[in-house]
Amino acid sequence: MLSKNDRIDHFLLIKRIDLRSTRTGSDFLSTELGDKTTSLNANVWEGYTEVAAKGRVGDVVKVTGTVEEYQGSLQIRVSSIRLATTADDVNPKDFLPQSKRNLKEMKNEFNKRIKNTSNKYLKNLLTQIFNSERFELFCTAPAGKFWHHAYIHGLLEHTLEIVKICELMCEFHLELNKDLLITGAMLHDIGKIEELSFDSAFEYTDKGKLVGHIVIASNLVRDEIKKISGFPVELENNLIHLILSHQGKLEHASPVVPKTAEAIALYQADELSAKVNAYKNAVDSELKDGSNWTRFIQLAGTDLHKITLDNSSEENTKKSLFD
Repeated sequence: MLSKNDRIDHFLLIKRIDLRSTRTGSDFLSTELGDKTTSLNANVWEGYTEVAAKGRVGDVVKVTGTVEEYQGSLQIRVSSIRLATTADDVNPKDFLPQSKRNLKEMKNEFNKRIKNTSNKYLKNLLTQIFNSERFELFCTAPAGKFWHHAYIHGLLEHTLEIVKICELMCEFHLELNKDLLITGAMLHDIGKIEELSFDSAFEYTDKGKLVGHIVIASNLVRDEIKKISGFPVELENNLIHLILSHQGKLEHASPVVPKTAEAIALYQADELSAKVNAYKNAVDSELKDGSNWTRFIQLAGTDLHKITLDNSSEENTKKSLFD
């Protein structure tokens, strides 16, 4: 973990790059640079001409400099910066964070959920949608650009978390339509494979910006349903409702609010998975030097605290569900 005054002499991935001007009219290059574990802002005041002209998000640069603190956050004071060359033999994909869960285990878990679907129409739909090519994209994609599960295989990990939460709700509430709810959980974010690009950096595609993952998913699912003879209209409408309402509120980009018990269960499961992951990662990466508090996290609306209670006793130690 980087600390104040640490020396930087690394290849890093460009995650943001902007040419800006100070109030006095002096130009500087404002960037965000990072690797699998962290990202830091880095302002470059000289020697940036080539990078400014040719550098793009997803490119790798060789950077030297020093870590410093500015307004409570760490950043890089850049001494030199250049674009990586072929001779450097670096691959942008090697700089992208990845899920800590085993990919093969997650794939098997996901496919098992499809196999265990009782409703023949929903099982057919899931099998059809998650064909080999689309399934590989789904298993590779992050769930977001930076807030939650923002790493390779993150979409698959996030989806499986939601499925488990929804299954638990079905144990509490037997009236819930389990096949419908679990299918909605598995499909709710399928549009993110087209909303995000993730070859060399996590960025929104043109389609992602113009249409958004909720509408992309809804259109995809409707198109696939048309290929299934006799698919019940009520089943289709309720499944589409789960997708359209899964972000819960109109101001959160849901076209409709949840109007069924299954829809509210999916929304809350999505919120729980996303928020816990986001807060956990923020605490891991944003602690202020020498403190158990993070900087102010804009998306959380607060600073966050790292708990240091002893959790090593046999009574308190529990294995993860994924162990």
